[in-house]
This record gives sequence, C-alpha cells and structure tokens, in this order.
Amino acid sequence: MRKKVILVTGSAGEIGCALIEKLGQGDIPLLTLDLDPLPDDVAHLSTHIQGDILDESLLARLVSEYEFEAIFHLAALLSTRGEYTPEMAHHVNVDGTLGLLKLAAEQSEWRGKSVLFIFPSSIAVYGLPDRETKTQYARVREWEWNNPRTMYGSNKLYCEMLGIYFSKYYRQLAAEQPVMLDFRSLRFPGLISAFTTPSGGTSDYGPEMLHAAAKGEPYECFVDPDVRIPFMAMPDAVKSLVMLANTPVEKLNQRVYNVTSFSLSAEEFRDQVLQSFPNAQITYDSDPKRQAIVDSWAADLDDSAARRDWNWKPDYDMKRAFNEYLVPKIRQRYQDN
Repeated sequence: MRKKVILVTGSAGEIGCALIEKLGQGDIPLLTLDLDPLPDDVAHLSTHIQGDILDESLLARLVSEYEFEAIFHLAALLSTRGEYTPEMAHHVNVDGTLGLLKLAAEQSEWRGKSVLFIFPSSIAVYGLPDRETKTQYARVREWEWNNPRTMYGSNKLYCEMLGIYFSKYYRQLAAEQPVMLDFRSLRFPGLISAFTTPSGGTSDYGPEMLHAAAKGEPYECFVDPDVRIPFMAMPDAVKSLVMLANTPVEKLNQRVYNVTSFSLSAEEFRDQVLQSFPNAQITYDSDPKRQAIVDSWAADLDDSAARRDWNWKPDYDMKRAFNEYLVPKIRQRYQDN
C-alpha cells in the first residue's frame, strides 16, 4: 500500500527549507527531493531523497511507493544562471515540471481525488519594454505584460499554462473524463531570507547587500540605484504558499496569483541596510545585461485578487521585515559562525 505524503521538490533551497519547517508540523509526512542533502536543522522533518527530478526511474520508484496528497514543486534553475545555460534551464524548469504534472494527473485519476499541485512562479514572467512604461504601469496585474525576456521567465510562464492545461483540459478528448489535478501558482517578487544565502536570482542584489554587510564584506551592486522592484520576506512567502494550498478550490477565481509585500529601489534597500550596518561598503557597478532584465520587471505587483479570493495579507511590511526578521536573524547568523 502506498504511503500518503506531501512531496516538496527543490527542498534544500531558500523557500524549501523554510517551507519544510512549516509543513513538518502537520499530520501528513513530508517527502523531500533535491540534488543536495537537507541542512541539518530541517533534515529530521522529512524523508529525504537526494536525486534529480529529471530521473524518470527515480520518479517511477516514488510513484510505486507513495501517494501524493500534495506537491510543492520548488525545484528550478534561476534567472541569472538560466541565461548562461538556457537549454539546461528549459530542461530543468519545463521538462521537470511537465514530468511532475503528468505524474500528479495520473495519480489524481488513479486515486479518484485531485492531487494538489503548488507551483511558485516569478516576477520574471513580466516584460515591460522600457523604464517609461515601467513607471506608467507601476502595479502590474496577472494578465498584463506577460512578455518575459529571460529563459527563466519564459519557462515559468509556460509552466503556469501547462498547469492550467493539466487542471482543466488534460485528456479532454478521452472517452471518460479523468479526475484532474488541482494546480495553483503564486508569482513571487524578490524573496529575502535571513537563513539561506542568495542562490542566483537576478533580484538577489538586495539580500546580497544584507548578507555582505553582516559579514563585514564590501558589496558591488550590479544594478542602478534607482531601479525598483517588489520584495517579500521569506516567512510571508511560506505563509502565502500554505494559505493558497489551504483555500477551498471553489473560492479561487483564477489559478495564478500575484503576491507581494513592499517595493524598494536599490538605493532605498541600501539605505535600510546602512541603518543597521552603518559601516557597510555598498557601491554600484551596473551590469547592462542584468540591468536590462530588472528594468523589464514590474516596479510593484497588484495582488488584489489574492487579497479578495483568499484573504492574503503579508505579515512583514518593509519596517518589520528589516527590524524584526532580516537584520537580527542575519546578524545572529554570522555572529554564531
């Protein structure tokens, strides 16, 4: 008999570790999958498989042993890395997601009940053509400016569409309609964690400032001081994933939702860092290619649909994020090392 579990892929990453801490307190056991081992502080909360989501034989073995109540699919090759290896990014981000969607769809039909499939998407799905347009459309809604200019953003947007297909239309010409999976997606802004180091996202200049300042190391920011994007503290990212997962499906008016917390320019982010680390050495040397990518992203996200449909509201505004979560936790992290 298959063991009922919640599967978390990409579990050793920034969101994964924080999500494991939250889900590990629940009644359904966790099964985690990542290329890397889990950090010691969360390893005891799950059964961990060190492996590749592209390994078909591994997935087949997992299907034979486990019944997936829910899948939180976090594994991805992030934006900056994806630009250096676009074919690999497509392979991981699209093929990996497609394989899990098909697996979830087949298990939904087999067990006669939808598998919940939670997919973190990104601000990278947006592509505004220039800074003037970015200023004019200050808060972007889900259906606006879906013209990504990175492989990562293109992958995320396509996977959103694949998820909608598998939750509404998969095998639509079959003699009998299968039970569909329950796909839900969040478009995140730049995420900031106090407990894990930045891992290759184009929005990571913000958290990189903080971590470098706490370590007493100089930092050269790769975007202009006036570039603006939205951010969110990691506890709110986890909160939004869990809230969306727990919302009754009949309350959802769409499958993809923006969520956000506060919007800052790079200079405003630097000012916040300097308030707590006045000796921090933060300078600017804009990388034109990465700058162009960030310029194409929305200055802020309109998350009114999430607020309306499932009462989304972040716990951490800018002041609380820095004063109560980021600065004290990051300072402690490096003092303890």
